[in-house]
Amino acid sequence: MSRQRVRVCEVGLRDGLQSIATIVPTETKRRLLDGLVAAGLAEIEVGSFVPPRLLPQMADTPEVVAHALTKPGLTVTALVPNLKGAVLAFSAGVHKIVLPTSASWAHSLANVRKTPNEMIAVVGEIVALRAAMPGCTTRICVGISTAFGCTIQGDVDEAEVVRLAGAAIDAGADTVALADTVGYANPAQVRRLVRAVQDRVGEKLASCHFHDTRGLALANVLAALDCGIREFDGALGGLGGCPFAPGATGNVATEDLAFMLNAMGFETGIDVARLIELRSTVLAAALPDEKLWGAIHRAGLPKTYRAAGRKAA
Repeated sequence: MSRQRVRVCEVGLRDGLQSIATIVPTETKRRLLDGLVAAGLAEIEVGSFVPPRLLPQMADTPEVVAHALTKPGLTVTALVPNLKGAVLAFSAGVHKIVLPTSASWAHSLANVRKTPNEMIAVVGEIVALRAAMPGCTTRICVGISTAFGCTIQGDVDEAEVVRLAGAAIDAGADTVALADTVGYANPAQVRRLVRAVQDRVGEKLASCHFHDTRGLALANVLAALDCGIREFDGALGGLGGCPFAPGATGNVATEDLAFMLNAMGFETGIDVARLIELRSTVLAAALPDEKLWGAIHRAGLPKTYRAAGRKAA
């Protein structure tokens, strides 16, 4: 019986770097990307097409995209907040864009200066733009941020999350993702909301994005796995956080996520030891003043650890 595959998308080059003060040089980003590919990451969110005056950390996204596109088999993803960003991303040749559409009206206005309904209209414009560009095959994913709660607004109505997911697919998006932007989710809530969204859009709910702000990210991954989700985001070193969501701290650490999935018998294609080394030799060296998160780098791989497909010596 073949093992089930779980896809991990590394978002550290975008979500991980967007909220820190340090401007990481383009060459360092290239080294990180090279190391991630060597460690087996098959999808990397390499940056975002946003105005450099707002996020100077992302000003070199076109250059990083160009480098990423030289890697055979790598799915190159970028975040876009609006139609202009989509034009740039499509022209750059990215394979997938993620359009953040917040379920919290307060966060939506702070993050993209549009209401959730206005963002759904933008989805339709981007879908029409793709259709008008001959040969453009870029996939469009709508990431429903603050799906589990918001530090500005507080509670987020689960019915609103389901409505937005359905509206995004009806507008022509290929997939949707659920994002716990501020780390409010718990496993029971994850199971409930994932199943509700699946009831509306089926397998077009493709992935989940969890932050470990309150230590529940891996538990929430397990809950989503129970519901059949097989794609998750992570950031090397547990970096990350939305600059426009107060209290939003790091993503689940990719190395911890890959270790858990591999140890459970899922196939990820990821070499955790290489990720740990990359964290120490490139990421930590580039960000000496930033606190990195996660557990497996401290404890090390246990002697009993066997990644899927590997036999004991």
